[in-house]
Amino acid sequence: MNTRSFEAKQIVAALATAGVLVAGAGTAWRAGHAASLAPAAVTASGAGAAASTAVPGLAALPDFSAIAARYGPAVVNISVTSMSPAAAIEPGDGAEPFGDDPFYEFFRRFMAPNGAAPGLRAQPVRGEGSGFIVDPDGIVLTNAHVVRDAKDVTVKLTDRREFHAKVLGTDPKTDVAVLKIDAKNLPVVPLGSARDLKVGEWVLAIGSPFGFENSVTAGVVSAKGRSLPDDGFVPFIQTDVAVNPGNSGGPLFNSRGQVVGINSQIFSRTGGYQGLSFAIPIEVAERVREQIAATGKASHARLGVSIQEVNQTLADSFKLDKPEGALVANVEKGGPADTAGLRSGDVILKVDGKPIVASGDLPALIGQARPGEKVALDYWRDGSEHQAVAQLGEASDTVIAGTNDRSAGAGTLGLAVRPLQPQERRQAGVEGGLLIEDAAGAAAMAGIHSGDVLLAVDGTPVKSVEQLRALIAKSDKSMALLIQRGHDRIFVPVHIG
Repeated sequence: MNTRSFEAKQIVAALATAGVLVAGAGTAWRAGHAASLAPAAVTASGAGAAASTAVPGLAALPDFSAIAARYGPAVVNISVTSMSPAAAIEPGDGAEPFGDDPFYEFFRRFMAPNGAAPGLRAQPVRGEGSGFIVDPDGIVLTNAHVVRDAKDVTVKLTDRREFHAKVLGTDPKTDVAVLKIDAKNLPVVPLGSARDLKVGEWVLAIGSPFGFENSVTAGVVSAKGRSLPDDGFVPFIQTDVAVNPGNSGGPLFNSRGQVVGINSQIFSRTGGYQGLSFAIPIEVAERVREQIAATGKASHARLGVSIQEVNQTLADSFKLDKPEGALVANVEKGGPADTAGLRSGDVILKVDGKPIVASGDLPALIGQARPGEKVALDYWRDGSEHQAVAQLGEASDTVIAGTNDRSAGAGTLGLAVRPLQPQERRQAGVEGGLLIEDAAGAAAMAGIHSGDVLLAVDGTPVKSVEQLRALIAKSDKSMALLIQRGHDRIFVPVHIG
C-alpha cells in the first residue's frame, strides 16, 4: 500500500496503474516509548566532517550516513495481502453472455454461489509499504492506508527476519496505524518534535520505494501546517524529499536523527515523485498511538461547523483587514459551536490564541484536541472581533446528513427572487430566505442560479425582498451571499461594483 497523492484538490486512492495519481507510498498502488538510544551525533562522520572539508566559499551539505547506519535497522518493510471480491454474474446486468437465453436461469443453478461462474473466486492482492519500530517489544507505526482491508500483514526487518503482525488499530482520519509483532529487544527510533522544525531545514526519509528496502532519500522542509483536501485533521509537513510508492508509513528524520513525521502522501501527475511530499507530524501519530493503546481506537474532537475559505472578495464583504480565517457557512444545531453562540457568517480568526490563516487550519487545530476539551475562539462578526468558549464534541457523533411577489433584478445583483412558500421552507429545512427564480449579471457570474435559496447577505439573515433591497443599497463593492443548494450551504462572493 503506499504513498497517497492528490491532484488539484482531490486525494485519490491508488491500487492504480502507471501514470495514475498515487496514494500511499507502497508498491500496490494507492498511492511512544522513549528511545533508549541517544540521537545520532553528527560529528566527524556527519555534517561536521562535511563542513571541515568543504571548499572555501561553498555551503557544506549534510551527511546523513550516521543516522542511516544507526537507525536504519528500526525501519521495516511491510507486506500486505488482501482479497479482491469475486466477480459475480447477475441476470440482467448486461455482463452474462447468455442473459437472453430462456434456459440460462436453469443452467445458472449449476454455477457457483452468488452467481459467480465456476472457477471465479476472490483473488489475493498484494502491496508493500514501510514502517518503523517505536518500542523494543514490537510496536510499529505506519500509515492506515498501508494496512487497509488487509487479511495478512508481514513485517520484515533489515536482518531479514519476518514476523506476522497484528493490527492493533487504525485511524483513517489521520492515516495512522499501530501494529504489533511478537519480538523483543528490537532496535527503535528516537522521536523528536515536528513543532521544532524550520522551513528550509534538512530532513531524511528511509523506506521501501517500489520494494527497494531501506532506501535513503533527503531534502528540505518546504512548508509546515499544510491542509490537504479530505485530510482536515492533519497539519502536514511538506518536503521535497523523494518519496515514491513503497515509502508510505516510513519515518521522516531531522538532522539530529529524531523522527519528526510519517511519510504519507505525494502530489503527482505521473504516479511518481515530483518534488511534493507530505508527512504526518509525529505528535499526531503519537497521540493516536496512545489512544489506541488505551482504548483500541482513536477519537477526534469536533466543533460542529462547516467552513469555507475567505478570499479577498469575502474579506471586503465582511470588512476584514485581510483574507484570513475560516468562514462559518453552517452551524450544526445543538452542536458545540451553536452552544457557544457562533452562527453562519462568523469568521473564526483564532483557536486558543493560534491564528487561522487558511480555513484548513481550523479542522487541523480542532482535530488535535480531545473531545470534551474547551477551546477559546476569536471570531469576526458585524465588523468587530468577539470571543467565545466552546466545549468540543466527539467527531463520530456528527450527524451526516410567503407570497408570490417577485423582485426582478434585485439591485445590481441581477437576481429575481420571491419569498419561500411554507411547504418550501419545510422542504429546505429553513426558517426564512428567498427563492432565486432567475440569476443574471453579477450573480450569474458568481455561480448562482435558479433554484438556489438566498439565506443571508454579509451574515445578515434575509427574510423579505424589501430587506434584500436595503442590504444591497448599503453594500459597497462586494457582497457575501449565503446560498443553500440542496442540503449544502456556501457563501458566494459577488462583485457588484
